[in-house]
Amino acid sequence: MGRTTTNIPMSHRVLSPHHNYDAGHNLRDQQPVQLCGSIFGFLEEEATMSSSENDMDNIQQDIEDEECEDPEDIEDKIKFWETQHQNLHTTLVRTTSLESKIRNITKEVLEEVKMAENVCSCPRSVSDGCRSCLMREICSRLQKSGYDSAICKSRWKNSLDFPSGEHTFLDVIDSSNHKKDSVRVIIELELRGQFEMKKGSEEYNSLVCKLPDLYVGKPDRLQTIIKILSNAAKECMKEKKMHLGPWRKRRYMQAKWLRVAERSTVMTTVKPLVEDECSTRSTRARTSMLTMDLLGDLPNMSCYYGHHVEVL
Repeated sequence: MGRTTTNIPMSHRVLSPHHNYDAGHNLRDQQPVQLCGSIFGFLEEEATMSSSENDMDNIQQDIEDEECEDPEDIEDKIKFWETQHQNLHTTLVRTTSLESKIRNITKEVLEEVKMAENVCSCPRSVSDGCRSCLMREICSRLQKSGYDSAICKSRWKNSLDFPSGEHTFLDVIDSSNHKKDSVRVIIELELRGQFEMKKGSEEYNSLVCKLPDLYVGKPDRLQTIIKILSNAAKECMKEKKMHLGPWRKRRYMQAKWLRVAERSTVMTTVKPLVEDECSTRSTRARTSMLTMDLLGDLPNMSCYYGHHVEVL
């Protein structure tokens, strides 16, 4: 006598492990359970739970990193920024009599331009940031005071370390002391703005605020300032776990003032930023003999022009 084989639906066998398969039940009457939706729903639920667990682990790890910061690291951080402030203060207070004289003349021009608020040759208001005309005015005033002043433009090409660029500033070459070499003094009108960073930390921004807008000093002192601020920018980005842009690195900042490609001492004739009485004095009209002949033919016009004509 042959045995009868009963086919049990796969979905029912997989998803109904607790079903009672006794002999008294007719397995053919059982409704099959849909397998596809149940399995994929299970997988999606597992994936969601796994993603949530990973996010919580990352957040917890960040919190633990902040709470478990090494006290020695905190002490080194405080000591680093205190050292930078001290070094910068020591560098900025150093000056010479030559630098003081040049600084005073430059400040006088800046104050006069600020009070005048007239329009320069661009035409743009100097108070609105016409840097080129302002530098020409300062250079002209220094030259009238007997200094060998010039407008310098540095240029550098693109490289693997940093992108190309250019920068314009002023300088003075002093050769009055024949027993010593010539002394070069750099004049930068926006020193603080060259080091400002929007994403800088509180410690870095506090250090930058100590920089003056107007810098008048020797190149070696400026190089020390660049070193201090570049190291501070590097440490700032390291603490914030951010990438330091190549235009913030020391070599890029040095290229602005220490790679002079052009030095222009010839000043073009432009409208003075600060007018004096001589420049505003009215002049008498001039004419030639041809104009006098015309006036002779038209005697009635002499009443209009006779008092304002000067024969050359």
